[in-house]
Amino acid sequence: MPAPQRTLPARCLIPLLLLGSLLGAACSSMDAIDRRVERVIGERSGALQAPPAAMRRGETTDLPSRSLYDKHPGTRNPTAGEIAFEEADPNRPIIDRLDGYYRSQVEPVGYDDPDAEPPVGPALKPLELDLEGAFRIAQRFGREYRTAEEDYIFAVIRLLIERHRWGPRFFNDTTAFVDFTSNDGDYSSALRVINELRATQRLPYGGEFEARLVTNLSHQLMEIVGDRNERATSLILSAGIPLLRNAGLIAQEDLIQAERDTVYAARQFERFRREYLVSIAQDYFNLVAALATIANQESSLLSRERLLAQRQAEVQAGRVAAFDERNVRQNVLRTRVALLNARESYQLALDRFKIRLGLPVETDIVIQPVNLELPEPEVSVRTASALALQFRLDFQNALDTLADARRAILNAKNQLLPNLDLGLQAAFNTDEDDNSRDNLLPNFDLQDTDYTMSVTFGLPLDREIERLTLRQTTIQLQQAIRNAEQFRDSIILSARASVREIDRARFALTLQEEAIVINLLRLEQMEIQADEIDALTRLDAENELLQSQIDRDLAQRDLRVAILNYLLTTGQMRVRPDGTFQPLQGMVVRELDPTAATP
Repeated sequence: MPAPQRTLPARCLIPLLLLGSLLGAACSSMDAIDRRVERVIGERSGALQAPPAAMRRGETTDLPSRSLYDKHPGTRNPTAGEIAFEEADPNRPIIDRLDGYYRSQVEPVGYDDPDAEPPVGPALKPLELDLEGAFRIAQRFGREYRTAEEDYIFAVIRLLIERHRWGPRFFNDTTAFVDFTSNDGDYSSALRVINELRATQRLPYGGEFEARLVTNLSHQLMEIVGDRNERATSLILSAGIPLLRNAGLIAQEDLIQAERDTVYAARQFERFRREYLVSIAQDYFNLVAALATIANQESSLLSRERLLAQRQAEVQAGRVAAFDERNVRQNVLRTRVALLNARESYQLALDRFKIRLGLPVETDIVIQPVNLELPEPEVSVRTASALALQFRLDFQNALDTLADARRAILNAKNQLLPNLDLGLQAAFNTDEDDNSRDNLLPNFDLQDTDYTMSVTFGLPLDREIERLTLRQTTIQLQQAIRNAEQFRDSIILSARASVREIDRARFALTLQEEAIVINLLRLEQMEIQADEIDALTRLDAENELLQSQIDRDLAQRDLRVAILNYLLTTGQMRVRPDGTFQPLQGMVVRELDPTAATP
């Protein structure tokens, strides 16, 4: 008759249950990780006196689990017979439709008007967007901005991973065995559970300390003879310490580099915010200039249409030849085509601007005139170069990476040393004669303790790879030095050019404003002498006025961009936490009347 089955005593399972609960409670949630990331970002950005990047939470996308593992995802590709095509009427009002496309982008008409066209996008009214509004939207929704923000966060996460490796780390492994033994047809079975709790800690100058608590629980489930419950516990303390190779600060290389990388990432992110502002402003100024060009072309078209009507009346009166009227008509048609092309270019640029801001393409936005005017700086090319070398964050990164390259050489030299490692271990075991099994805490027998010390010396017989690595790091340092020197020269070049560009843009703007005055006076004189001026001469004057107005608008755009580029190139650009431009001390930013703001 088989022996009765027995179970493992509950008191033996209590330590395991407590241990499992402890480990479960130690698991960090995503919110805790986000708080740690925010704390590091705040420290790094605070050292730069710059606003920190924002952690965007709750953005995890849940996908259907079944579709993730589908080996044959579906494809939508209907045949030609399944796609309906509707032919357009050749006599449709194309001009009206083209005008409607453009008017919906420039006229802030509310969609609550029953006569207005229903909205295509989610908004009920077009979004009236000014320059500062574009800055705020770009920082909140812009895909480029969020990517740069995430790159910064990735650097911080890599640092937290490395810091965790240098902190105390706990591990627990539980293994269960069931043994079956046969003796002349009689079977006995035993349950054996081994639990190993480990704690490790890296040492600051190389090596690692480890503490292991090994508990061995065994219980005879079905016995042939006797009833046995056994528990043995060992506490093992050990340390491995390098004395030559891998000894010293080289042991912290990964941590040192991760800490420095977060500083580089903070500088790079702040540099990106400034570049992003200038780039968004340049796109905005291009749209404003395009609107001004369209307005000038519309005004020019009206003037040419009036001239055409005048010439038609003169032809009917027999005062001028018919070919004169046809020349004006041909010019009106060309002007209308140029206007339509300018409108289409504007709508395409506007849609691209929406995408860059992170807005749906269907969103209707109306670009407002520029209502802020930046003052022009009084600075020399020498001063601009000195400011750029002093303030540019990317140049500071380039200089600090030279220290990384020099440190890599020291680490490579360390790898040429022989191995000399010290090993220490102490093992504390429980008293085998102690029968007090009801105790949850082990009773270690200090007289049954093993101490071990070892020294391992390894001759540097094969260091060919290490010598090649040393040579490689030496060359890389020389490359880094040359790159830093070239970067320095390019910064000086850009700073000098930015100062000259401001003066050039101001001079071009002054010339074009004078050209507009000259062409207006020229047209006024032609109006007075209308009977003596032929159509071609009048059209040439109209073209000159239109071109001078377009050039004036472009020169105004170039001047604004040149001022922002100067601030960016010299490292003086500052951006508020909301993404808008922050004036410097002594910089008076004039607010323009929106109704009278120039493009």
